[in-house]
Amino acid sequence: MTITALTTYRSLEFPNLLWLEAETADGVVGLGETFYAAEAVEAYIHANLAPIVLGMSAVDIEAVHYRTRPYIGFVAASTELRARSALDIALWDVLGKLTGQPISVLLGGRIRSQIPVYNTCAGNQYVRGTKLGTTQNFGIASSGTDQNYEDLDRFLNDPVGLAGSLLDMGIDSMKIWPFDFAAESTQGQFISPAELDKALAPFKAIKKEYGDRMQISAELHGMWNLSESLIICQALDEIGMRWIEDPVFLTNPTGIQELKRTVRSRIAMGETRGGADDFKIFLDTGALSLLILDIGWCGGLTEARRCAALAGAYLTPVAAHDCNGPVVLSASVHFCQATPNAYVQEIVRAFYYGWYAEIVTELPPIVDGAISAPEGPGLGMELLPDFKVRESTLSRTTRYQMT
Repeated sequence: MTITALTTYRSLEFPNLLWLEAETADGVVGLGETFYAAEAVEAYIHANLAPIVLGMSAVDIEAVHYRTRPYIGFVAASTELRARSALDIALWDVLGKLTGQPISVLLGGRIRSQIPVYNTCAGNQYVRGTKLGTTQNFGIASSGTDQNYEDLDRFLNDPVGLAGSLLDMGIDSMKIWPFDFAAESTQGQFISPAELDKALAPFKAIKKEYGDRMQISAELHGMWNLSESLIICQALDEIGMRWIEDPVFLTNPTGIQELKRTVRSRIAMGETRGGADDFKIFLDTGALSLLILDIGWCGGLTEARRCAALAGAYLTPVAAHDCNGPVVLSASVHFCQATPNAYVQEIVRAFYYGWYAEIVTELPPIVDGAISAPEGPGLGMELLPDFKVRESTLSRTTRYQMT
């Protein structure tokens, strides 16, 4: 089962996403995906990964994971790690197709058939821009094709209606980030009492209308210094959060530890970091109530298993991030089905019911607020043949050269 070709796909419609197909000598093709700086990741795959892995066995996933660990770029969600993540997902898809089994079974078998979801309240155009730096609220001014799911605009202007529409779908948990505008105006150095009241208003309105029927989480995007984050988190404590995510920039475990001393809410973090070695630094603080990982950033399914096992040793649950593309979502659901300490699965309904179906053949079904993996071996999905040949899709292939 030699790896004979790596093909990448970029789309001018979705410029931050990169898809990778790994082809074997037997004609089996596995699918992977990652997100952010797609051109840089593409270049790394063809220039750096391909010379290492072409000619290796596709089923020796652990060997590939080990051999591709670079001298630099092996921590945090680096270009190198994002490339390795896409490849790792693709190789698990190959293994599933070879054995006729879904990835969740290959990961050790399903401990659950489905897992609850929460909705990250982004809009259809969120993270669709060509250049992502700081959050800049990722497309709030853009209008998506489906106005029903412009959830970023709604949590700012109609939070009660937004929460009600989610409950009508059977989704009883949501995450919003109304503090970002204040952070951007001062680089996260100060929030005024008026700005604090304005940002707290959506949380208060939802709680007043629905009480505990809707669980709310607050995303702070790591944009605040420690003192301002403490003010925000203590105010959120009084309302009642499911968790507060990335309350400070994720470079200072001591800061998170200090924050947790006086904050009652669960503290969640992790998606922009890296693999298990990276996460251990933060788990050692004892301050985390939830470790969030992104399978397209942390090293793929192989490394995600290590992260979950490590978190389990700290009695900490894990949740899989989804605010990028459909392939990582499918991989995440397989992971959650096979992971004892998986807590919840993130979705962005604006993506799921919007453009995800423009890219892949199947999606993980969501029923009554819970998600399960697609039927079929491997991931249970493929890139749409039409997507691969669109004028807006750019592809590149590197093949194994016999010596």
